[in-house]
Amino acid sequence: MRLYRGKIEIIADEIISTLTQAGDIEVADAAEAKLDIEAVLKEYLRLDREVLDEAKNRMEVRGLGYGNLGRVKSQVAKERGAPQHDDVLPYLLEQILNILFHSHNIDEIYAEDVVLRKKLTPLLRKHMEVDSELDREVRSKIKNLQEGTSDFEVEYGRVMGQLKDKYNLS
Repeated sequence: MRLYRGKIEIIADEIISTLTQAGDIEVADAAEAKLDIEAVLKEYLRLDREVLDEAKNRMEVRGLGYGNLGRVKSQVAKERGAPQHDDVLPYLLEQILNILFHSHNIDEIYAEDVVLRKKLTPLLRKHMEVDSELDREVRSKIKNLQEGTSDFEVEYGRVMGQLKDKYNLS
């Protein structure tokens, strides 16, 4: 699962509209509440980028190959208290709930934490599981090429880039 910058506004808008329509929250200013949620998601992306950059720096200093990126990134994330790959969704849920409870733009919260988590989890998952859908779409477009060949890899990267641009996921 991955959070794309292009999906942040959509996610924030869906969170606010879903929770207000269900009567789970009462909003003073929907636009400002949406900005609060966007800020949480953007902060996560900033933190993730910072961890990635630090991992790349450490790999360069140590002379490690690209194959070690996952391990080094995990180590940096652990040191900085950032969520690791499997912990991203629970981390984002916790951060979003915190902003809902502390935002001056949310007048009232009527639902319990558990109810909010159950409503937000599929919403976030839907927007963060775009990678597998993109992979399927790319593979359907280049099915005439044999997987594992250099032609396949080049074409896969090209088509993936086109689709990310098309869906504003870069």
